[in-house]
Amino acid sequence: MTGISRRDFLKLSALTLGGLAFTPFRPQLGEFDDRTLVRVATNSLSVYSKPDDTSLITGQWFRDNLLTVYEEVTADTPEYNPIWYRVWGGYVHRAHLQKVQVLYNRPLVTLGDSERRLAEVTVPYTRAMRFTKAFGWQPLYRLYYESVHWITSIDEGPDGEPWYRIFDELVSIPYHVPAIHLRPIMPEEYVPISPEVDFLDKRIDVDLTTQTLTAYEYDQVVLQTKISSGLIYGGKVNGIGTKTPAGTFHIEEKMPSKHMGDGNLAADIEAYELPGVPWTCFFTDVGHAFHGTYWHDNFGVPMSHGCVNMRTHEAKWLFCWARPIHETEQIYRRGYGTTVNIFYS
Repeated sequence: MTGISRRDFLKLSALTLGGLAFTPFRPQLGEFDDRTLVRVATNSLSVYSKPDDTSLITGQWFRDNLLTVYEEVTADTPEYNPIWYRVWGGYVHRAHLQKVQVLYNRPLVTLGDSERRLAEVTVPYTRAMRFTKAFGWQPLYRLYYESVHWITSIDEGPDGEPWYRIFDELVSIPYHVPAIHLRPIMPEEYVPISPEVDFLDKRIDVDLTTQTLTAYEYDQVVLQTKISSGLIYGGKVNGIGTKTPAGTFHIEEKMPSKHMGDGNLAADIEAYELPGVPWTCFFTDVGHAFHGTYWHDNFGVPMSHGCVNMRTHEAKWLFCWARPIHETEQIYRRGYGTTVNIFYS
């Protein structure tokens, strides 16, 4: 593998940000690349000669590079997350990688009677674009694999193909993404789970010591998984400490798509801007939440700015299971919901 410098990578990125959208190659809709692919989800990532971070560094990759995984290896270290991937030139640890696919979708012809529909990104990343009369089409955020967004219309994009218009609750200005890069989510995918169970017979426990979330029905475990809570010594973000608060809470608000960050339209790819954070369940009024995570695979270790990071499919399950009960026609919901106990064991 030939490494490239950070400066060269940024130059290449500027040329290829819209590559999936603007290439003359038209993919076969419904087809996907069946290789095991991972996306680098951090500023830079070292490749080692062995699945051991004390071995020789053989190369370097940078944010949003895609790597083909030839083999998954369970090593001796680190004990909390011992999975490494064999890639071209050596081995990379999975902590700051995201498993992705390249799956293209047939664009919708109409949204039907809905004012907006949920959709998830099914390519490693796509580039959102904004149109103004003064400047034409301009690039904005990268939207990543498994992130979830509200689509509100189907318009013609800069390449003459269908693009979805995105509603972003944090950004007042709409933007667009190629329709082939998003899969509309059908309402039956997010119907409530066991809504008949009494309010007092569901609860969520989060053990910050073991980094474990356990969901109970009638005191029986229905989900147990590793999570990533807030960094203990991470300082403050937007005036709020990064340490996940301990205590007893309740789910207050459920949003299937949430833009976390400042909503800065001029932000670069390393800024704290996370559009489309999926399946978010808030349990404090200052923004702590359970949600899906597309920027690391290091569960079992504190990683967040105070929220409880979960694997996206498990966050989706929790969203559908926890109260307040939502409806498929009104999935956004506020109310006094499921009890959340957060503690150190």
